[in-house]
Amino acid sequence: METTMISKILIANRGEIACRIMRTAKRLGIATVAVYSDEDMNALHVKTADQAVRLGPAKASESYLCIDKIIQAAQATGADAIHPGYGFLSENAQFAQACIENDLIFIGPSVDAIKAMGSKSAAKTIMQEAKVPLVPGYHGEQQSPELLAQEAEKIAYPVLLKAAAGGGGKGMRIVWQAEEFDSALAAAKREAQASFSDQIMLVEKYLTEPRHVEIQVFCDQHGNAVYLFERDCSVQRRHQKVVEEAPAPGLKAETRAAMGEAAVRAAQAINYCGAGTVEFLLDSDGKFYFMEMNTRLQVEHPVTEMITGQDLVEWQIIVANGQPLPMEQSALQINGHAMEVRIYAEDPNNEFLPCTGLIKQLIHPPESTHLRLDTGVSSGDSVGIHYDPMIAKLIVSGENRAQAIARMDQALNQYVLVGVTTNTHYLQSVINTQAFKHAQLTTDFVERHANAIADYQLDYDWPELATLACFALLSEQVKSTDVWYQNTRLNHHSKSSLALHINETLRTFEIISADDSYTIMSDNYTALSMQASMQNGRFNTLINDVKTTYVCYADGQSLLIANSQGQWRAQRQLANHLSDQEEQQDGAILAPMNGSLIALPVNSGDSVKKGDLLAIVEAMKMEHNIKAPANGVVTECHYQEGDLVEGGKQIMLISPEAEA
Repeated sequence: METTMISKILIANRGEIACRIMRTAKRLGIATVAVYSDEDMNALHVKTADQAVRLGPAKASESYLCIDKIIQAAQATGADAIHPGYGFLSENAQFAQACIENDLIFIGPSVDAIKAMGSKSAAKTIMQEAKVPLVPGYHGEQQSPELLAQEAEKIAYPVLLKAAAGGGGKGMRIVWQAEEFDSALAAAKREAQASFSDQIMLVEKYLTEPRHVEIQVFCDQHGNAVYLFERDCSVQRRHQKVVEEAPAPGLKAETRAAMGEAAVRAAQAINYCGAGTVEFLLDSDGKFYFMEMNTRLQVEHPVTEMITGQDLVEWQIIVANGQPLPMEQSALQINGHAMEVRIYAEDPNNEFLPCTGLIKQLIHPPESTHLRLDTGVSSGDSVGIHYDPMIAKLIVSGENRAQAIARMDQALNQYVLVGVTTNTHYLQSVINTQAFKHAQLTTDFVERHANAIADYQLDYDWPELATLACFALLSEQVKSTDVWYQNTRLNHHSKSSLALHINETLRTFEIISADDSYTIMSDNYTALSMQASMQNGRFNTLINDVKTTYVCYADGQSLLIANSQGQWRAQRQLANHLSDQEEQQDGAILAPMNGSLIALPVNSGDSVKKGDLLAIVEAMKMEHNIKAPANGVVTECHYQEGDLVEGGKQIMLISPEAEA
């Protein structure tokens, strides 16, 4: 077969996956083209590419989902191939067809393969014929709510509602009892329509203690197919993967082989070509069941690369060039253990609501053969409301699982982001539970071990408290904010008092300073003496002949010191500080985050009861329901459906219900 060598790739995506694809392309000497929306004009993937083409406004439907604009961008820049990444158009058969019709190589599977697996219901039928084990469920064409409810009763609760065209946890709901079915179905359909423009649903039996284990498969145009082992993605929240690792802990060799062979059969059943992932539920009895096949590169593909030593994007390009797979099954081996976490712009202490804002400072842990960071943001970037809240992936490897966990914990300490709230502390909470360390993995891990996760706290021992106080003093006296400190040393002799909010506790300190020596005192603690200085963005201390160096940051109230052992934060106490609640109007219904009002089922004058749905705010592809806190009457309504709303702004006002 004659091969065509790709010379320029347009990446029809954004963020970390676009940057990751560009990294391999550049190493192979292939030019790259980025596409971007108005919001992403100065994004990292745009800066990384050789060329970049504007697609349109921030909304994905007017930019990253516009097939015609992307094809035109490829033609205008002379690209001969398009890589879709994941998400957006990566599993869109119409997009793949448009590439072919315009003589562009689509770095992905065939149109027919995408169609076959694009519908989860059709995929079930194909897998059944290929003798791939299936979870009991309904995946038919009839979609009336009444029929779906009847099928759920037949399967027996709990059941899982899943968008047939879905992925990434969108359009999915667990339904525990019949009374919840109608509302769950409506929400899943609405989410599926928004994410995939398709409301078709399937209903499956929900296994209560399964693991999510998926197999990486690869096929070429010559009939060759291999599996690159498995990934365990059981630790999930709201069907979104939190921690992924390879290989799956405790998986027997014979089970690994059986799952790998079943995954290859699944791929060959649709004449697959390229990278694909076959996802299985692995039950506690060792039986496994087909869930779905993703006809694209997965978010978690780096852990497979870590344990196999292979570059899967390079494999994709090789296969797209018409060349055979680089390796046979017998040559592939597992080396060590790898783990990945997804860093999201979200607030775990506020129902994991997505967070937006300016990244004021971002420091990465140093990359090495054992640590990799796939990111799409840098200092100075803004995180907006229009896209998925995942901003980076942190990947580590070790000789064994315990070493990988230790390295991940250290790497999360060294990932410092100021300006936007992230889930890094939450990720540390998960991997430091005893259940995780002992690989007690199930898809309900987060719910099952919620208390242990919530109980995890970084120690703020006296040396860290004293160091925070000393840093607070020096940073205040430098009189610089929103900067990294450069070569600063103070010469002074004084006694100072300050108050800091640390871990929700107000602490007061007395500090006696002489040149660069400081004695810190606080209630119930023995006075601690240290030498301290700030230099080249670092805060250096010497306590009892032990030198410690921290990354440091101060921005108005906020203070941060961090190193490989942890991150310690504080807030300065402001005079006459009022809490947000003190000036909040009674009965005010506030937007929980920046977003778009996609539903507003009440109007001014309507009576509502406690628990009634008042509004739905969508941000970063996630919905948040706002419900009435008490009975009352809507007396003011400040927005309409489709409006953008800023977090903390009043959406409506509810007055108490008048007594009869």
